[in-house]
Amino acid sequence: MLTPKERLKAIFEGQKVDRPVCICPGGMMNMITTDLMDQIQVFLPEAHHDARQMAELAKAVYEQGCFENYGVPFCMTVEAEEMGAKVDMGTKVYEPHVVEYVMDSVSDYEKLTPVDVTKGRAGVVTDAIRILKEETSGVPIVGNLTGPMSTASSVMEPVNFYKELRKKNKQAHDYMDFITDQLIAFGRAQIEAGADIIAISDPSGTGEILGPKFFKEFAVTYLNKLLDGLKKENVGTIVHICGQMHSVYKEINEVHSDVLSFDSVVPMKEARANLKDRVLMGNVSTYAIEFGDPDRVKMLTTSCRRGGADIISPACGLGMKSPLTNVQAILECLTEGV
Repeated sequence: MLTPKERLKAIFEGQKVDRPVCICPGGMMNMITTDLMDQIQVFLPEAHHDARQMAELAKAVYEQGCFENYGVPFCMTVEAEEMGAKVDMGTKVYEPHVVEYVMDSVSDYEKLTPVDVTKGRAGVVTDAIRILKEETSGVPIVGNLTGPMSTASSVMEPVNFYKELRKKNKQAHDYMDFITDQLIAFGRAQIEAGADIIAISDPSGTGEILGPKFFKEFAVTYLNKLLDGLKKENVGTIVHICGQMHSVYKEINEVHSDVLSFDSVVPMKEARANLKDRVLMGNVSTYAIEFGDPDRVKMLTTSCRRGGADIISPACGLGMKSPLTNVQAILECLTEGV
């Protein structure tokens, strides 16, 4: 009988296994719900600032039969806050979000504070990973990074950012180099703390927003710089991209990650047809998980599996009001052999 860690490692390496694994990485793909918090009496937003509480929530996700991994953090604002953006930490039902940018133009990036991985919430995340590494075994620990394009558009006004990719092209590349260097430092710290996998979510770097040319020039270029900067033996990488893929399948296939993950708007069968040799993850509708019922969730899980997903996961972050029974239905479907 494979452990979750062994099964996931085999899938990453392209081996045949008994069934797909069921994970929810963390980061953009937050897996913490109000039901889960009520169950163990550890709550957000407090856990965002406390490594022990963060680790206990991550453990509960596995112990309550939701997913076969641990993953931290539970938001996409750590990097932006560490670089100077102002963040509203949210509530028990709403995730943290940026409320004040640091700069107005890509040429102002020297105003940003380099990420110090030993302090602030970056330090909380690495400490939580260290706790998970020391206190658990057999379950993969997923560290998370906000992707380069999404981080870049979180510390400055996004509309200006996208415009200046063309208008201030050289400065935009200089800016993206700086952003990506910060992400590499944070990712390496998570690996050193004990992360088995780094998941990178880049919802702002979509082919729909950028078009194929800028998707390749910016999204692919800086994802690959980040991935290459994190290369380490036995550490796997996942990249999640939002939006439709039909215009950028060729470009996304050039991303150096071990696994590619897509939103529910991308039919898994279509992704498999276009990315025959890649390990694919996805993509059970999070709308259905929050507002549907267990039977609906199991039906969608089966569809993802038949469509060619090697790893089953929610398509995006769970709504925090998602019923625990619906969340648990994904893994139940796989272990029941449905």
